Parts: sequence; C-alpha cells; structure tokens
Amino acid sequence: MFFPRPLLKLLTLFLLTLGSLIANECTEVYGQGTTKLSLATGSPGELGLLRVIAERFAHDNDAQICWIKAGSGKTLSLLKEKKIDIAMVHAPRAEKEAIAQGWAEGRILLGSNEFYIVGPANDPAKIKTSQSAPEAYARIAAKEALFYSRGDNSGTHQKELAIWKLTGVTPEGKWYEINKDFMLATLKKADKTGAYFMTDSSTWVVAKKELKNLKILFRGDKMLINTYVALKQPGSENIKKQKSQKFIDFLASPQGQKLIEAYGVNEYGESLYNGAAYAKKYFD
Repeated sequence: MFFPRPLLKLLTLFLLTLGSLIANECTEVYGQGTTKLSLATGSPGELGLLRVIAERFAHDNDAQICWIKAGSGKTLSLLKEKKIDIAMVHAPRAEKEAIAQGWAEGRILLGSNEFYIVGPANDPAKIKTSQSAPEAYARIAAKEALFYSRGDNSGTHQKELAIWKLTGVTPEGKWYEINKDFMLATLKKADKTGAYFMTDSSTWVVAKKELKNLKILFRGDKMLINTYVALKQPGSENIKKQKSQKFIDFLASPQGQKLIEAYGVNEYGESLYNGAAYAKKYFD
C-alpha cells in the first residue's frame, strides 16, 4: 500500500506519540485534584506505600498523582527525558550522576529497607555460613546453583552487579538466569523453581506467607542496606515543579516519615520500611 509522504509523516508521528503514551500509562492514579503530577517507582508502588502517601498528599494539596511502575533505571531515564515529574529510586551512583549532570534535583532521603539473599532451604551452595554478600555470591557461582537476576537496570539489579564485581566472577551460564520482571514476581518464581535470588526485605515481609520453599539464607552485610530517595525535575518556574517539591518535602516531613515508618505494621505485624532517621547512617 502506498502512502503520500505528508500522510506517512503524520502516521509516523501518531505512532511515536501513541507509543510514548502507552509506555507512560499510569499504573494507578491517586487523588482527584487540579494539579496532575507523574511519579515513577517500583516496589514502594507495588507494595502499596506510595498509595498511602500519595492519597494523603493529594487530598491536602489539590493534586492528582499518576504512578508509573518502573525500576530505578527506567525511572531515572523517564526523569531525564522529562516524561515524569518525580522519581523515587534506590540507585545511589545513578542518583549522584543525575544531580551532577543537572537534569535532576533534590535527592532527599526517604528511608530504607535491606536486601536478603534467599534460596532453597537445603542451601546447595552453602551460603548461610558466608561472612559477606560477595562471598555468598561467589559460593553460588562456584556451585553453579540456579540464580535469578532482575537484569533490568533496576536498583536491585545495579546492587547485584556491584556485588558480582567484588567477587571477581562474571556470572554466566545456564545457572545464571535473567528474569527481567519485578521483585514480587521474581521472588515467587524463585520459590517455585528453587532458585537463589536477592530480594528486598519489604517484599519478603509481604510475600513470605505464600512462599513454600525459600528461606532467608544471608543478610546483615552493610552493603545490603537499601536507601530510597526522591528526585524531581530541576527548577520551580511552574506549579507542577512547585508541587513536586512540596510532595518531596512532605515525604521528608514528620507527617510523611510517620506514614513510611508505620506502613505494614497493622497488616503484617512489622514495618516494611525504616524512616530517614535510621537510613541516614547508611546514606552518602
């Protein structure tokens, strides 16, 4: 079929626009206010913390917040491309680069959780007696025990790669499986297949009653502390940027911190996240 060149250009523009809209479609929307803000994050949205925070803020500040589900790498890309207003991420090196390059500002500490290395109860790689996270990974590689990688440039994936670098091992082979899915889905898959996986403690608390085969086999290494921050588009020249800053300030305020520290206690018997007061000793 032949299309005239002007029509072809319009069609191409339409498809590109449509693709952008689909890529940035809201996973959920909180509030019904006048000012519409877009925010990308992964687990804090998936586990429900963002809903609690965003609904309170939106109600009090005439705002509506669109959550786009994305890992930290994708979230920062969206912020750099000016497709979102706010990013909630856990990727310290990339966060610092964003600030240094001038396409993000803020980097306000929100809180933390930690990473656990989980695996089958019989622990074929014997990582339970490891003295560090790199040692645990090295044992998994030496045994060639099934290991799931997020493989998606998320904050979890970036942390995983940093650990592998310290081992001096390049993970490859049938035992090292790149999953490219979010935390909860990968954790459940590891439970079914008997794989090792590095999950965050928040997702573990939410999912552990459903998990039949996995156990926490290694935790406690300082490098497994996982800090979360918020960043925004630079500047304050319009209402969206002003309210973005106000949202970040709310997250760091006593009211916002109370919501973060209390989240999960009623439903799971423990908090899913530590607040900024605890996290700051691990933050740089």
